[in-house]
Amino acid sequence: MSRAYVFPGQGAQAIGMGRDLAQAYPAANAVFEEVDDALGEKLSALIWEGEQDALTLTQNAQPALMATSIAVMRALEAEGVKVTDAAFVAGHSLGEYSALAAAGALSVADAARLLRMRGRAMQEAVPVGVGAMAALLGLDFDTARAVADEAAQGQVCQAANDNDPAQVVISGHKAAVERAVEIARGKGAKRAVILPVSAPFHCALMQPAAEVMRAALAEVTLNAPAVPLVANVRAEAVSDPDLIRALLVEQVTGSVRWRESVMWMAAEGVTEAWEVGAGKALTGMIRRIVREMECRAIGTPEDVAAALAAPN
Repeated sequence: MSRAYVFPGQGAQAIGMGRDLAQAYPAANAVFEEVDDALGEKLSALIWEGEQDALTLTQNAQPALMATSIAVMRALEAEGVKVTDAAFVAGHSLGEYSALAAAGALSVADAARLLRMRGRAMQEAVPVGVGAMAALLGLDFDTARAVADEAAQGQVCQAANDNDPAQVVISGHKAAVERAVEIARGKGAKRAVILPVSAPFHCALMQPAAEVMRAALAEVTLNAPAVPLVANVRAEAVSDPDLIRALLVEQVTGSVRWRESVMWMAAEGVTEAWEVGAGKALTGMIRRIVREMECRAIGTPEDVAAALAAPN
């Protein structure tokens, strides 16, 4: 059975995530300590005992979700499961940084600092109220992209996340996204809803953030991952550090091609996906993309035990 490890993106954050793992596994606890040290603050206290509104702030959610994913990976490793047991790693948006840290391409400290910077830069790229994102449910990607193009009318409106066969998220100027919601409803979307997000991610409005990340990524050590990364903007595996660096910059303004990424992995023989970290969002998407792929979400000590007990 060929496995992929996949790492969740923003939206999966929840107060208390990773706490049971940190109590059960010293190696998992060490990840949260490393992130706290890298950021010069007790992010772990916010994650475990803080307010959901504060955790949801982009600059907090991004490093927090990475820390939780790597803590899960360290717990698995403590039980003898290795990242190299997988054929590929992949992550949804910020999850790419988690995937790269899990595969040894980035240090946990560098990933935390980069994600704190990425979160701030994405938040500051567009004034609050100027941009928006919306989920279009029940339309395929080509139709959703056509809706975004029709709605743009000289403004930015792009397909930001191609999540699964019936869920596409669009991003851009608020007025254009609102137009797209109405157009999508007219084209038979089951639902078309504005999302409660703080900025229009993965569209051209994020260019200032991309430039911040270009400079930041140029300063960090990035090694070839132990397992190839299926990159969001390519929907295929990459291992060259310089290419990965460039794709992480491109990812800030580019589409997250998650549906295509999962289909590509399936075509390469992947039959099993382990979602490493908080929540189960990717597991749901993968099941809608490739029904026969076995999926397992791992975020607690109980999940780790169940994964170890499952037949290979």
